[in-house]
Amino acid sequence: MAASPTNPYSEAGVDTAAGDLAVELMKSSVRATHGPEVLGGVGGFAGLFDASALLGYRRPLLASSTDGVGTKVAIAQAIDKHDTIGQDLVGMVVDDIVVVGAKPLFMTDYIACGKVVPERIADIVRGIAEACSATGTALVGGETAEHPGLLGPRDYDVAGAATGVVEADAILGADRVREGDAVIAVASSGLHSNGYSLVRHIITNAGISYADNAAEFGTTWGEALLEPTRLYTLPMLRLIDALDGGQDGGVHALSHVTGGGIAANLARVLPKGSWAEVDRSTWSPSPVFRVLSDIAGSTLESAEGTWNLGIGFLAVVAGERADAAVAALAAEGLPAWQVGTVGFGARPAGEFEEGAKGVDGGAVRLVGAYASH
Repeated sequence: MAASPTNPYSEAGVDTAAGDLAVELMKSSVRATHGPEVLGGVGGFAGLFDASALLGYRRPLLASSTDGVGTKVAIAQAIDKHDTIGQDLVGMVVDDIVVVGAKPLFMTDYIACGKVVPERIADIVRGIAEACSATGTALVGGETAEHPGLLGPRDYDVAGAATGVVEADAILGADRVREGDAVIAVASSGLHSNGYSLVRHIITNAGISYADNAAEFGTTWGEALLEPTRLYTLPMLRLIDALDGGQDGGVHALSHVTGGGIAANLARVLPKGSWAEVDRSTWSPSPVFRVLSDIAGSTLESAEGTWNLGIGFLAVVAGERADAAVAALAAEGLPAWQVGTVGFGARPAGEFEEGAKGVDGGAVRLVGAYASH
C-alpha cells in the first residue's frame, strides 16, 4: 500500500492550516475597525483605504510611524497571556503620530512566531484591533510569519506601522513653542512598553517568578508587569481642538514619553536655545517604579533615562492655557498637572539633557525630589 504523500513544508515546521485558522479567528476583530474608507475586507495582498477624504484638506501631510513592543512580550509568553500586548503595540505606534497633531488613518501589523498557535495569534490581533478602535485607526492588514528553528515554539515578536494626516499649517512642534509656555504632564498607566530589559533583569536577579504573587499590587508579578500602555491619541486630538487648534492654537508641542525617559523626549520637541526644568515634586511615581527600584536597591533618579516614572505624555501649551489644558485632560479621565515652564536664553547652571535622539532641540533636566507616596 502506497504511503500517503507528505507535506514538506509541514515537515519543515510550518503549519499553513494553523495560519489560516488564526486569520479566521481574528477576522471579526479586524473588521470592527473598518469604516467605509476601508475597501476589500480581510485577507487581501494589500489593504485599501479610500483617501478621497484628504481632498477636503488644503495641504494634507501624511505622518507615519513604526515600532514594536520590545521585551515586554517575554512576560506575556512566560504567563501565557497575550490579550494586552496588542494595545501596547498600538500605543507605541499611533501615539507617536499624534505628537505632530496628526489624526491616525490606518495601521498594519506584523507578528513573527516560532509556531502559529491560532488562539494566541487571535488574542494578540484582538488586542491590536480593540486599541485601533479606541484610537480611531483602521487595521487594514497584517502578516503572521512562522519561523521554526529561528524562534522557539512559544516565542513571538510584534511590530506595526501606521499612517495619519495633518494640515500643513497645523503641525505641532518646536517652531511653535514660546517663552513662558507651560509643560503639562499626563499620567502613564505604568511602565508602558519601555525599559523591560531592566525590569526583567531586576526580577530575575531577585529570584522572582512571574507567577509569584505580588502583594503590593494584589495580583501576580506577570499580570502587574503586563499592565497595558495608556492610549493618548483621541484625548490629545480633542485637547488640540479644545484649546483652539491652528497657527495660534493653545497646544504648541506634544511629546510621547517612551525610550529615553522624560527629559530626552521633552527635549526633542523644544526649540534650540530653549530649556525647561521638570519639577519632580509635582508628582509621585507610580508604585510599580518604587517597588522595582527598591528590589534593585537603586534610586528612582537612576532610572530616569529608562522608565517614564509616571508620565506618559507631555503637552507644551501657551502659559495662559495651562489650567484649561489640565481641566480638559481631567475631563477625559487623564490625570494631568504642570511640571515646568519653557525658558529661552541663559539657563540655570548645571547639566541638562540636550541633543536627544539626534534632534538638535532644547535642553531639559529634572530637579527637586519626588513627592512622597
